[in-house]
Amino acid sequence: MTYKIELSSDEVPKQWYNMLADLPVPLPAPKNSEGKDQIAALQLAFTKAGLEQEFATDRYITIPKEVRELYMEMGRPSPLVRANKLEEYLNTPAKIYFKREDSSPTGSHKLNSAIPQAYFAKKEGVERLTTETGAGQWGTALSLACNLLGIDCTVYMVKVSFNQKPDRKNIMHIYDSDIYASPSENTKVGRQVLAENPDHPGSLGVAISEAMEEALENEEVKYSLGSVLNHVMLHQTVIGQELKTQLEIAEEEPDVMIACAGGGSNLAGSLFPFIKDKIEGNSDTQFIAVEPSACPTLTEGTYDYDFGDSNGFTPMLKMFTLGHDFVAPSVHAGGLRYHGMSPIVSLLTKEGYIEPRSVHQKDCFEAGITFARNQGIVPAPETTHAIKATIDEALKCKETGEEKTIVMNFSGHGMLDLKGYASYFEGTMQNAK
Repeated sequence: MTYKIELSSDEVPKQWYNMLADLPVPLPAPKNSEGKDQIAALQLAFTKAGLEQEFATDRYITIPKEVRELYMEMGRPSPLVRANKLEEYLNTPAKIYFKREDSSPTGSHKLNSAIPQAYFAKKEGVERLTTETGAGQWGTALSLACNLLGIDCTVYMVKVSFNQKPDRKNIMHIYDSDIYASPSENTKVGRQVLAENPDHPGSLGVAISEAMEEALENEEVKYSLGSVLNHVMLHQTVIGQELKTQLEIAEEEPDVMIACAGGGSNLAGSLFPFIKDKIEGNSDTQFIAVEPSACPTLTEGTYDYDFGDSNGFTPMLKMFTLGHDFVAPSVHAGGLRYHGMSPIVSLLTKEGYIEPRSVHQKDCFEAGITFARNQGIVPAPETTHAIKATIDEALKCKETGEEKTIVMNFSGHGMLDLKGYASYFEGTMQNAK
């Protein structure tokens, strides 16, 4: 029986896969809002390499040798594990596999983009990177990457998560970053939000605006984003490329592939190399994106142009959105509380290649606890969304007798999210919708 499929260090991909080269229809271009030139502002806020990759159309982009070596040093390739105990518990004929992105030093997939973004910034002489973070996974990853490469890092963490997850702050401090609860008094945007509502819980849109403001007003500072944009999706495809090799070793063809979805990074990373096959007519795999019912961007949002941040520093992107001023309820899955979605993920959803689902918070935690009691790994609140859909699909197979192969991206562990689990066991957790 298969338990775990591991690859050697030299099997870390040598190229990133660029989904832009294979989209079924062209991706709508970013645009400025009336009377402003946010596209020009991007050149001030982002590194040159980041912007080049953002609009690149090459199918494959070479991973720099130094980045690939850091991937190896930080634990890539990550394992693919067969969830035998969960299958047995569910009494399902389905085979369940999960890709362990929680095995990175920072406990999630986010390091896959943090390392190259910090690397390119260092090469361009950038002294400091600013960023936002929801649950803290991205902020933690960028903090480590910047520390490894010898540049400073400032993190604006959504206030509700800042208060919910104190150990995330501690780890970012260990990695020598400065962390501020957003909205903060550091920026004009933050001060304005606090003046209007001193008890504002924060949002990723506000945190992005604060980090962007710093980058736009300081020549030695650049902004780094952990999800949504095309170059971030690109970096994450090391997951799916490894996964392809591992499934070939297991002699498996995935029938269903599942990932949680906030801005789209772990979903893109694990699914895009497989969606390419479906677009080309070589696959019948079903792709499922799972989001919180408290922030139902793909399932209830509109497909329209909107800003990526609350203040309108970013260009307008064509994406599924709940509105850039949307403030999600304070559910524990802070990484999924974003008003918008990756333009590429949005387009693929619009075209029918990705099936979106929304799930309730308590149901997700129940699924996460079931997973932990059988497989031993405590999942992050974000990851429990993917687990919930995986269990649902496995139980469908139990009803029908179908022997499907279900593959889930296990995006992060929950050892720094135990306050959320405590609220579940104490009976104080709400479904939020």
